[in-house]
Amino acid sequence: MKYIEPHAHMVSRTTDDYQKLALAGCEAICEPAFWAGFDRSSPKGFYDYYRQLTEYEPARAAKFGIPHFCWLCINPKEAEDPVFAREVMSLIPEFIDKPTVLGIGEIGLNKNTRNELAIFEEHVQIALDRDLPILIHTPHLEDKLKGTRLMLDSLANFSSLNRDKVIIDHVEEHTVDLVLDQGYWAGMTLYPESKCTPNRAIDILETHEGSKLWLNSACDWGVSDPLAVVKCGFEMKKRQHSPEAIEKILFENPKRFLSQCPNFKI
Repeated sequence: MKYIEPHAHMVSRTTDDYQKLALAGCEAICEPAFWAGFDRSSPKGFYDYYRQLTEYEPARAAKFGIPHFCWLCINPKEAEDPVFAREVMSLIPEFIDKPTVLGIGEIGLNKNTRNELAIFEEHVQIALDRDLPILIHTPHLEDKLKGTRLMLDSLANFSSLNRDKVIIDHVEEHTVDLVLDQGYWAGMTLYPESKCTPNRAIDILETHEGSKLWLNSACDWGVSDPLAVVKCGFEMKKRQHSPEAIEKILFENPKRFLSQCPNFKI
């Protein structure tokens, strides 16, 4: 089954996972910058992380014939200290022109604080200054609706923002309409213990037009499945979705969004 994994944290996965993705039909992997499973103690840790995203992971993926792309930022979980966050953000210009970098992400909110929102807005401005796509993380569980509204209100203040170049990820039933109705793309993350299960995601697909939706696994250091996207494709098949509809959501939609960055070539 041909598909794109548009949001996966492969730095946390084994080489066996790359092999499984290749065997399942994965045509490209996109890896947003995020939390390392622990809070990093200095900007130097992020410098090495950006090297890992732009140098090591593309080489590891290439061994299995999969193009690897990435996004850069300081993630919202580590953005509460603005001084520290801005030191990390000062590293981004050194890496942003690397040939596999897609844009800024995954930025967003974690606990919906003022400091997080300020750093979120500074990231948005970096993307606007360079005309780059943006990938946005929405908070977990009870903070999701509030955080989504806060970020949508914030984005509305950027008059030059092209909403077609922004994807707001981890949407669920109570946030998907907020995102789509304002003209943004929406990502559904397939997790076994939170976010969307495959059947919930397919329910959302069946009740929405779907032209600006994608599926991702966001596989990371916790309980997660790097094959969640292709497994959801098989669930769609069991629910009588056509091959064309499955290919649209698994491949064509993410390709259409990601191709807005000239670096994305598959």
